[in-house]
Amino acid sequence: MNPTVKIDLQEFARRRRELMRLMESNSIAILPSARQQCRNGDVEYRFRQDSDFYYLSGFTEPESVLVLIPGRPHGECILFCREKDPLLEQWHGKITGPEKVLELYGFDDAFPITDIDEILPGLIEAKSRLYYALGSHLEFDQRIMGWVNSLKTNQQSGTRPPGEFVHLDQFLHELRLFKSKQEVKVLQRAADITVSAHKALMQQIRPGIYEYQLEATLLHRFMSSGAMSAAYPSIVGAGDNACILHYIHNDTECNEAELVLVDAGCEYQYYASDVTRTYPVSGRYTTAQKEIYSIVLEAQEAAISMIKPGNHWNQPHEAAVEVITQGLIKLGLLTGSLEQVIAAESYKKFTMHRTGHWLGLDVHDVGEYKIQGEWRVFEPGMVTTVEPGIYIHPSLPQIPAKYLGIGIRIEDDILVTQNGYEVLTADLPKDIQQIEALMTAASVKRHC
Repeated sequence: MNPTVKIDLQEFARRRRELMRLMESNSIAILPSARQQCRNGDVEYRFRQDSDFYYLSGFTEPESVLVLIPGRPHGECILFCREKDPLLEQWHGKITGPEKVLELYGFDDAFPITDIDEILPGLIEAKSRLYYALGSHLEFDQRIMGWVNSLKTNQQSGTRPPGEFVHLDQFLHELRLFKSKQEVKVLQRAADITVSAHKALMQQIRPGIYEYQLEATLLHRFMSSGAMSAAYPSIVGAGDNACILHYIHNDTECNEAELVLVDAGCEYQYYASDVTRTYPVSGRYTTAQKEIYSIVLEAQEAAISMIKPGNHWNQPHEAAVEVITQGLIKLGLLTGSLEQVIAAESYKKFTMHRTGHWLGLDVHDVGEYKIQGEWRVFEPGMVTTVEPGIYIHPSLPQIPAKYLGIGIRIEDDILVTQNGYEVLTADLPKDIQQIEALMTAASVKRHC
């Protein structure tokens, strides 16, 4: 694995140019960074930059504001950031500072963040449009409104506030939906690390191990491979816990007859991977587990086959629902014809979530799923997950005991290509025989 795969400076600059081409003349866009978040007492969470801000800047420090002004003679791209402070750096680490920012990040101009109240109102003044994600940064919203209101108050002295607020997300998130070649390489690296972590976890599964010990295997592999964190809290659910969709307690012992559902992916260079597999704790699936697993796997393969340019977003979901419904009817867990059960949505007591979501800088990435009320059509460069599942909660009535507590989900990350699709996580086994063979080999090795 190459640990240096990342987005280069030219890519960030290109993104800024693309956004500014979508903006009207005599306009301004303002994006604040994420805020440092307190965990408890005087302990802070590890800082993670706002995805939109990072997408356009590549800058990873807090207390920063990016400003884009198309056509500005003195420079279109401006960054406000913290000044160098040796004492603060001794406690918290390096600060780039406005002077170095210009050299390292390719902005046209940079100012200390402490000067923003003096400088930014003048940049906003008399602009016809202000592009901003109102509601996404509540504290900064108040500052924006304060600057605008001050311009309104001083109109007698010749100042003019922006003529119109425009929500920035509708333009920026459309750009983020389509991944560049560099982004695909970073996403592939995230997928490769995640696949490696799942394989390592498979070799650790055995009766008596705890869910948190398996999670530790994932996190160790993520970080030792260059991914500094998980993309989301890892789900490691054994037994009945596999039927809880967003289970993250991960504190239960894994028992021999159970399955363990593992939904986990790393974040590498700010890009997410999102993968789910369901493994037998004993290393061998029971007959009932195989029956449900085979339905889910067939549903996933049917859904993936629907991903290609020209097909719409809901077709993979429709294909998965049809396979799952038909399979559950055959097992006697649902009654009625395929058409009747789908129309009544009776299948939802076993499979209650959609079959996928966009993937990118956020694990549930930005981008519209419908355009003017119609399902969006797949286009090259989009990246989606495909993750059908069946969950037979122990509380469900009139279900044969052998199926109760079985929760199975299978998820991969899929790139839409010119001619179809590419499975970024294809190296992680999901066939029953392959999984059993790998787990058996690991068990033999442990006992040698």
